[in-house]
Amino acid sequence: MTRSLRRYLSLHAQSFASAAASLARQPIATLMTALVIAIALALPAGLRVLVGNASSIVGSWDTAVDFSAYLAAAVAPERAREIAEDIRRRADVEAVRLVTPDEALADFRARSGFGEALDALGENPLPYTLVVRPASGAAGDVEGIAAALREIDEVELVQLDTEWVERLRALLGLAARVLDVITALLAVGVALVVGNTIRLEILNRAAEIEVIKLVGGTDAFIRRPFLYLGLFYGFAGAVGAAVLIAVVLELLAEPTAAVAALYGSDFRLAGLSAGDAAVLFAGGALLGLAGAALATARHLRAIEPR
Repeated sequence: MTRSLRRYLSLHAQSFASAAASLARQPIATLMTALVIAIALALPAGLRVLVGNASSIVGSWDTAVDFSAYLAAAVAPERAREIAEDIRRRADVEAVRLVTPDEALADFRARSGFGEALDALGENPLPYTLVVRPASGAAGDVEGIAAALREIDEVELVQLDTEWVERLRALLGLAARVLDVITALLAVGVALVVGNTIRLEILNRAAEIEVIKLVGGTDAFIRRPFLYLGLFYGFAGAVGAAVLIAVVLELLAEPTAAVAALYGSDFRLAGLSAGDAAVLFAGGALLGLAGAALATARHLRAIEPR
């Protein structure tokens, strides 16, 4: 058993070395093929990273689903606090903030620029306001909470504006689905590119393959170096894709941070996670192996000693 295992490992080591030597003999062609694969892999992987960043931005907008309930002007302060406490005890509500008329007027004065006009008012016309945050964000029953607030006699108006968040989430979901389709198509393209490269390599070595078959070499023995060759191409393309994604994200980092700063955010673009990188490398290697397997299965049978 030990001898057979050593023999098996020795054959694989020879095939590995043969494939590496074949790549080293033609560095320009190897680089060009790896670059084509890298671009094909970088497109879906890079877009997926960008969609992931966009999803994280939307997920961090906790206040985007906050909505306001305006109480009647005649509501007493004690009753306003009671209503706020009743709503706060709901299981589907995370927090409730009671904004007094004086706080609302001060905020309006600071933001509107109509300070002098407000000074001419005899009294504060603004009511008590409840700022409500649903417990599950936009995924919660926001409409249900708003409907319950409208049933309260002292509530005159509920201002709900979360539809744009839902639309954005739906668009991101659609983008993720489109990316799945693009990923599948480009994966097939990578396998075909590797398969065509291996096909040309087989044709270039047809005479050598005939000699190996004449002396008793099996198809498995002949196929093994080409499979390693496809594996190398796929893995090298995946590494190149990771480098391309990192470069593009670095170019986008500064303008993205500048835009985020305008909105008072410290958001920074996130690159490939360790899991994403592992999937990219493994996927590239497996696609290369699959393309090589298809090419060898088809073309090695066509080469027979004459």
